[in-house]
Amino acid sequence: MKNVSVLRDPHQRGFTLIEILLVVIIMGTLTAMVLPRLMGRSDQARKAAAQADINVNIPTALKLYELDNGFFPTSDQGLDALIKKPASTPTPQNWNGPYLEKMPLDPWGRPYQYASPGIHRPHDYDLHSAGKNSGEDKSDDDISNWQ
Repeated sequence: MKNVSVLRDPHQRGFTLIEILLVVIIMGTLTAMVLPRLMGRSDQARKAAAQADINVNIPTALKLYELDNGFFPTSDQGLDALIKKPASTPTPQNWNGPYLEKMPLDPWGRPYQYASPGIHRPHDYDLHSAGKNSGEDKSDDDISNWQ
């Protein structure tokens, strides 16, 4: 059997400095183009997660609670009533929970605000997150079920 070797110019030992610099410049240009587009995505993802909690996840648990008991938890009972049967009045007679596995926190690590009956929705409940700027007077990033 013959030794098969890759045909290569014996004087060529690797990449030239110009080739390496060209690759670094191209990678830097691509990074400069892509990085700004990805920077705002984490805020968008958090906002979308809060909207899903407020419009789907928590309301589903609240509706199951209401279906079993005929009423929503009061403001005093709060969302804790979805985890543990409340002892305060009105005491749910047909509590069939837990309706949620754990107490939900908004994507910024704070509890969702719940009120029943609601101010904005007096027929059932208000549910909202103060968003990223909690404590600041910026309601433009608030996420709620009455918007």
